[in-house]
Amino acid sequence: MLRLEKRPNPSQFWLYGTPVVAVVLTMIFGGMLFAAMGTNPFEVIRTIFWDPIFGEFAFYLRGQLLVKAGPLILIAIGLALGFKAGIWNIGAEGQYIMGAICGAAVGLAVYPTESRWIFPVMVLAGALGGWAWAMIPAILKTRFNTNEILVSLMLVYVAQTILAKASTGFLKNPEGMGFPGSRNFSSYPAAANPELIAGSGIHWGVVTALVVALVAWGLLARHIIGFQINLSGQAPRAARFHGVNPNRLVVLCMGISGGLAGLAGLFEVTGPGGQISIDFNVGYGFTAIIVAFLGRLHPIVIILAGILMALTYVGGEMASTNMGLPSAAIQVFQGMLLFFLLGVDVLTNYRIRIRTGGK
Repeated sequence: MLRLEKRPNPSQFWLYGTPVVAVVLTMIFGGMLFAAMGTNPFEVIRTIFWDPIFGEFAFYLRGQLLVKAGPLILIAIGLALGFKAGIWNIGAEGQYIMGAICGAAVGLAVYPTESRWIFPVMVLAGALGGWAWAMIPAILKTRFNTNEILVSLMLVYVAQTILAKASTGFLKNPEGMGFPGSRNFSSYPAAANPELIAGSGIHWGVVTALVVALVAWGLLARHIIGFQINLSGQAPRAARFHGVNPNRLVVLCMGISGGLAGLAGLFEVTGPGGQISIDFNVGYGFTAIIVAFLGRLHPIVIILAGILMALTYVGGEMASTNMGLPSAAIQVFQGMLLFFLLGVDVLTNYRIRIRTGGK
């Protein structure tokens, strides 16, 4: 009979080996799923993980990988800071939506004005929108000791309702012939997120994500705030003894994660998304949770995890288009990654023992 036995110290092997094992298991069981659907599993796995990097259209697809990874990395970095401190913001999807709405509203409010300052102000508005939405669970947590998991998650659905209202109401394109959705930012250059490398799709969101990852790494490794975040997550009582204010840390971490999620939303709506629409949100806020844990809450590793998850998006779309796979199958494949990541992660703190002789 199998049982779990608590390790005296976390296993360093499983700490870093878990993501690799989770990816391998996802490939194996995902391949079994694709085989059951009557598709060659090896061809599907190759299409998802190989073709976007080394395939025929690799130059274009590599740029798309970074474009897809950008918002995931931005959001995951913010979440990772909170998770390290034991602060569980599960509502990044709502903060992502509100950042997009607030940033887009600023740009659309001055349409068709042309000024180089419009886009920077929109970026600031997007970050403030996500920050303000994250402050709701943060303040409720610090003032009334509510559960930030539940509050931040419930606010996602409020944000989705506001998004629908913006698409059909206060941000609706007056020249859109009655169709829901705002003006398209591609036709408003002053408010558009420009392509930095022709033909690649890479925009300011990708650059910001990489810069934020480096800053977050420096913060955690070299700054007193990073020390407080790590200490609060590992030993909350010791953190209080050393003068760390837990309420202040909640506000700080929730604010950073909300602001970064808002930035991701703004860069997406002014870039690949193009406009505020009912189906603008694509689950980046939830997927970023997988990216954060797949990256072991380390800013630099999160970059790699974000690119890996982007592979499942870009490669999954290719497999769906070229091989006729339903999008639901690709979503199940992505969900397997989180399932195996959480399952195998148990071995970091526990070892499997075989119970014999009634013991």
